Amino acid sequence: MQIRLRPGITLRQGTFSAVIAPERVILAALNNNPELERFLFLFVCGNYSRLISHIGRSASSFEVRRPFTADQFLSVIREAGHTIIFIEHDPSLFETAERLLEPAGSALKEAGHEALVVLYAPAMDRPFAALARQADRVIEIVNPGEPDPRQRMAAGRSGRRGDGRPQAQTMLEV
Repeated sequence: MQIRLRPGITLRQGTFSAVIAPERVILAALNNNPELERFLFLFVCGNYSRLISHIGRSASSFEVRRPFTADQFLSVIREAGHTIIFIEHDPSLFETAERLLEPAGSALKEAGHEALVVLYAPAMDRPFAALARQADRVIEIVNPGEPDPRQRMAAGRSGRRGDGRPQAQTMLEV
């Protein structure tokens, strides 16, 4: 059992992978792989999900769990007995519970011994990085033609746009 993200990038059972990618890449990987319906699939998301309403799954083997705290997240991962565990990262779960980042990362790693575990986010943040430290693989997919997310973040911190102009500066067209 595997999930193909792009040619040459395949996620396999028995691993914990952290994936940073555009939403459409992840949705295509989940929706264009009918083989996934044969397996027990757990979709974990927190307070807000960008993906769940776009996933075309109606099989009884597809379960959604929505933990609203880091403690609940940890319980969901430890209790999961699914073949595929897909986590849509929600940094707000760990805002007041940073102490649980390391145990949560360890629980994801442990679950990855038996299942295919995917931790997904469209962009890197501090809680995602802490969880991803335990991952077997960290994969970042950037679409050609789009600015590198790290450059956008650096531009935002410097007070400049991605094209080098100050953020307060606008261009008038004649």
